[in-house]
Amino acid sequence: MSLLDGIAGPADLKRLRRDQLPELAAEVRERLIQACAATGGHIGASLGVVELAIALLYEFDSPTDKVVWDVGHQAYAWKLLTGRNERFDSLRQRDGISGFLKRSENAHDQFGAGHAGTAMSAAFGMATARDLLGQDHKVVAVVGDGALTCGLSYEGMNNAGHSDRDVILIVNDNGMSISPNVGAISKTLGGIVANPLTNRVRETVKQVTKKLGGVFGPGVVDFAKNVEESIKNLFSQGMFFEELGFRYFGPIDGHDLPKLCDTLRFVRGLKGPRVIHVLTEKGKGFGFAEENREKWHGLAAYDPETGEALKKASGPPTWTQVFGDALTDLAIDHRDFVVITAAMPSGTGTSIFQKTWPERFFDVGIAEGHAVTFAGGLATQGVRPVCAIYSTFLQRAYDNIIHDIAIQHLPVMFCMDRAGLVGEDGHTHMGLYDIAYMLAVPGMVVTAPKDADELIGLLKTGLSHHDGPYCTRYPRDKAPAAPSAVGSVPAVPFGSWEKLRSGKDVAILAVGTMVAPALEAAERLAREGVDATVVNCRFMKPYDRAMLDAITAETRLLVTVEEGVVVNGFGAMLAREMGDRSPEVRVVSMGTPDRIIDQGPRAEQLAWFGLTAKGIADRVLAATHEGSFEPR
Repeated sequence: MSLLDGIAGPADLKRLRRDQLPELAAEVRERLIQACAATGGHIGASLGVVELAIALLYEFDSPTDKVVWDVGHQAYAWKLLTGRNERFDSLRQRDGISGFLKRSENAHDQFGAGHAGTAMSAAFGMATARDLLGQDHKVVAVVGDGALTCGLSYEGMNNAGHSDRDVILIVNDNGMSISPNVGAISKTLGGIVANPLTNRVRETVKQVTKKLGGVFGPGVVDFAKNVEESIKNLFSQGMFFEELGFRYFGPIDGHDLPKLCDTLRFVRGLKGPRVIHVLTEKGKGFGFAEENREKWHGLAAYDPETGEALKKASGPPTWTQVFGDALTDLAIDHRDFVVITAAMPSGTGTSIFQKTWPERFFDVGIAEGHAVTFAGGLATQGVRPVCAIYSTFLQRAYDNIIHDIAIQHLPVMFCMDRAGLVGEDGHTHMGLYDIAYMLAVPGMVVTAPKDADELIGLLKTGLSHHDGPYCTRYPRDKAPAAPSAVGSVPAVPFGSWEKLRSGKDVAILAVGTMVAPALEAAERLAREGVDATVVNCRFMKPYDRAMLDAITAETRLLVTVEEGVVVNGFGAMLAREMGDRSPEVRVVSMGTPDRIIDQGPRAEQLAWFGLTAKGIADRVLAATHEGSFEPR
């Protein structure tokens, strides 16, 4: 039996000898590579912290000691070692192991995390609670260096660093978030590693330590090691952390298990805020992931022998690809716009734009709030910003959208990738709320395309709109069909809907991805004797009042369909409008319910809530016959 197979939790790990830990690390890596080959997932970061996860469980007493991982996709090894090895093949699958941290899944997952930057604040909260309750245990925050581009990390560090509370920050420094890190923090961490004076001081102290050990014994060696850690701070940029109130230790080789264990044990015995700077290699131990760290941050199932995706890309391009290509082409004629993203150039497709227009591209790091306010500053000077940010991540900048953009009526365009149901990434990444939260913003134009050509047309409309903010949304999926040439696609008339089918019994008002299934649903309904109008409601705000009036003159039943929450969504807005204008018109809203949505294949998720042709047809039939309809 392998070492890993004998580990059901930290107690089993602690029974291993230290010299067995490298063998365990190799087994964990092989397990990750093989399991993720079948399920897909965020393998790169997790391969980089195998030794760190082992050392933390070896030297601390989880779950009594609280270890808080920043962003769950670096915690796969942690999951394997805390009782989830047998079920790990269900990673990211329906009813399986989450691809992120989840408190309800395991006692060792201290804080749910799918968005970066939360660990320091959460850990400080736990440390404060410990002290208030008179308890005695350690609290550790493991923060990737990418999360140090996130302002929330500094808010937590600022509060914790000058509190004198017993809390440990581990900076996992691999030079990456998803793409290579940007900004002053990345340079600071690099400077700590590269500073020749620091390295000379460290080497000198090591030599002195050896001599002292030979003369005075191991007690003086321990003291000298402490001196080494303290002295080097006087000469290095580790003073950055010292100024924030943290005692600095490092940088430490994150793949040297004996050194890691020694350091963790030593630092564990101290008190107060302290930081351990650990150097790791993203994708460590898997050649494909080491060679292309950005690609292998997270991906679908693959062949572990060749690194090739098991599902070959075929058919139409993804919405992300359409967006990136279109934006790049549009930049030729629209010379006034720039593109901003928050550490997601590849994920948002803006890396395509970056290659052609590098001087007009800005990656601000994991700093969505800054991205939005930075865009606002650009807009005040006549530069047109396009903010490309995942729907789920833009939630983090909601105050900035209202306070810095909407109130000042600035023409910033928001392009929200991963809108709607996101499949295996699960509850932390669902893009289900943007329709509701953008409709609530005064002056915001809210749009969604039905296909690739309409996305291009809405981008053109948005770039020509200078009267306040504008947004559009599209899913993590393939577009229904390949787009036409950008130059041949006209802008979409502002505020317009598109009637795609006429009928007298019911009107299906579909948004974005729901247009195609709504059309198919109308064909199903026709076979049941129900005559349905289908409208592409590409503008949710402002909506097409003239077309709505014409529709409600013909039918008294409207069924809205959107890939988003029904609470405060497009259907809810339309129901309110009808209540004020035409109370005799009934509005039935379809979307996702008011609850957290589990992981699973995106197609299955759509079916759960009736967001398919069959589901829409069944809901319309239930409404027309006053029957019942209960989606999952």
